[in-house]
Amino acid sequence: MSDRPAIVIILAAQRAGVVNPLAERAGVSHKCLAPICGKPLIEWVLDTVTSRSNLSEIRISIEPEAQAEVGKLLGRYADCGTKILFVDSHHGIVDSVTAAAKDDEGPFVITTADNVLLSEDGFEQVRSTMARADATLALARAEDVRTAHPEGQRNFYEFRDGGYANCNIYGLANRKAFAAAEAFREGGQFQKNRDRMIRAFGLFNIALMGLKLVSAPSAIRRVGKRFGITMEATFFADGALAIDVDNERTYAVCEELLPSRKPLPSA
Repeated sequence: MSDRPAIVIILAAQRAGVVNPLAERAGVSHKCLAPICGKPLIEWVLDTVTSRSNLSEIRISIEPEAQAEVGKLLGRYADCGTKILFVDSHHGIVDSVTAAAKDDEGPFVITTADNVLLSEDGFEQVRSTMARADATLALARAEDVRTAHPEGQRNFYEFRDGGYANCNIYGLANRKAFAAAEAFREGGQFQKNRDRMIRAFGLFNIALMGLKLVSAPSAIRRVGKRFGITMEATFFADGALAIDVDNERTYAVCEELLPSRKPLPSA
């Protein structure tokens, strides 16, 4: 990867035809607008991202009808030094990421609008991994996630060297890396759908993982080879980075953790 400024893509759309329970409870149109610890979810992510240097743009992928409402939050970032713009979301993660990437070469850092515990260090770790790999995804060890909060995650990918959780932040260093994004065309909840895993990663790789014959670093490299790219995992020692606001349980966990990790808005 060169020293080109990174483009950040924040995925903020909802599943078509699905009313998010957290949004409904908060009386807002989208989960990303639901408040937690005094601010909408997406503001916590924007606070972290806009504090980073060497960014060319921040692109928020969301449905056109929600852009005006989210746009009301962007005034406080007018002087952040990085342009923030909206890109119309598409059906499915891959198509939304591809649309948000436009024709740019990259590098791209991709995360979600509910990733409220994302840290500056975590963001920079992902960017550092892209200096030696076409693509990366961030993982945290199960024991570190449980140390951060015993209810933070309940599902882990099991490898020879232990269990890991996905941290919902990814790096694509160049256009070639978009081959890896195809693994997520049907969504990222692979633990619940073995057929989806096989289509994405290949039967032999799944067998090795299922039998715990490969470590997490080796498994990620093997997945990269399947797509003809170099791929490495970014391992977070901070297990809290594997916890985002998925549901009522993880909302409560993040609500508990945020005050000790990030400055709260003034009353």
